[in-house]
Amino acid sequence: MENLHNSGARLQELDARHHLHPFTDSPALAKRGARVISKADGVYLWDVDGNKFLDGMAGLWCVNVGYGRKEILDAVASQMQQLPYYNTFFQTTHPPVVELSAKIAELAPEGLNRVFFCSSGSEANDTVLRMVRHYWASVGKPDKHIVISRENAYHGSTMAGASLGGMKPMHKQGGLPIDGIEHIMQPHWFLHSDSLSEAEVGSMAAQALEDKILEVGADNVAAFIGEPVQGAGGVIVPPSNYWPLIQEICNKHNVLLVADEVICGFGRTGNWFGSNTFDINPDLIAIAKGLSSGYLPIGGVVVSDKVAEGLDAGGEFNHGYTYSGHPACAAAALANIEIMQKEKIVETVAATTAPYLQKKLGEFASHPNVGQVRGVGMLGALQLVPAKGQQKFEKSDVTGTRCREHCLNNGLVMRAVDDAMILSPPLVISETQIDELCEKALKSIEQTFAST
Repeated sequence: MENLHNSGARLQELDARHHLHPFTDSPALAKRGARVISKADGVYLWDVDGNKFLDGMAGLWCVNVGYGRKEILDAVASQMQQLPYYNTFFQTTHPPVVELSAKIAELAPEGLNRVFFCSSGSEANDTVLRMVRHYWASVGKPDKHIVISRENAYHGSTMAGASLGGMKPMHKQGGLPIDGIEHIMQPHWFLHSDSLSEAEVGSMAAQALEDKILEVGADNVAAFIGEPVQGAGGVIVPPSNYWPLIQEICNKHNVLLVADEVICGFGRTGNWFGSNTFDINPDLIAIAKGLSSGYLPIGGVVVSDKVAEGLDAGGEFNHGYTYSGHPACAAAALANIEIMQKEKIVETVAATTAPYLQKKLGEFASHPNVGQVRGVGMLGALQLVPAKGQQKFEKSDVTGTRCREHCLNNGLVMRAVDDAMILSPPLVISETQIDELCEKALKSIEQTFAST
């Protein structure tokens, strides 16, 4: 058989013929050919042609401890030899899922001590929808079924996840959103920065939640769901007054608060959870990505004692997945967390590398084609504009896409969200590598506007 790994062209041909990619225009990709990534180490990737890239997105926001961590590989191999798979249905458990549940409860904000496992962030948010509705039914309030989310939010791409999300292009396909989900404005100051202060936008966005609760009736609202920082929406860091106001409104109207920490969890914002960073007291937390640093697929919902007690009162919760708490995936997550604790990765991010990254990103604020710099922890966004004072290009997406291509040609992976260039590097990135990232990003932006 032909050694496909030695033939990039052949791999591209087979990929175009047989592989349907996520979020992709398949004919356009087939014409161009997929980039074939063949290996990775630390914060770097290589394709089959030998091109090297600094991975400024940590895969998809997930490879927190970097690539090639032998500790995780060894833990998975050992678990696969001992117990490669068993389910957690029918009054059954196994050591890795028990130990991981306890470890997550130890790290989670106070009062969240139970974990329901799945295989992804999308499944986690599907579970959230099922769980909050079942909770209210279990405590005698079945009419509380509506979940309020935000425009431009991303909560996954399953039917429930995409419905909870507020991305209009997704809602145009597949009959979305499903019933019982409402959307309100996002706390995106840049969109209003020509007329409102940051605090005014925070107050307005929070008031939108209370207005929606009053509109549909508090007795009908089960939960509000939000990412501490909107990731795929463009790294939208909320104004400082936003989350305290949201918390107050949820408490006032007896509405559960769900923190989608699929991106923010496990060190990304400089704390174990974004809820710590923004002083949120959630009732449920959706997790995935950084839980295993992407080495194996695992996600979950961390459940508060209050919600767990309510669910217990409702008897059997008719929900679950074949791979809920998969032993090898749980072993990968445990090894990942052990690395993070042993090497004090979260502490280093908070004290050293995140402040350095934000300082370096802040230097882009004076660039004539950067309208706003956003960031917290190991998250950042450079909002590209035609010129200072001009917020929008004639065609959205075009400039960001062009800049992304320049980044790749310069050996840097960044992501374009409309006209914003966003980044989320591995948490183990060094200051020297941050310098490299920013130098390549600046070069790419300069090339983008030199070619217009």
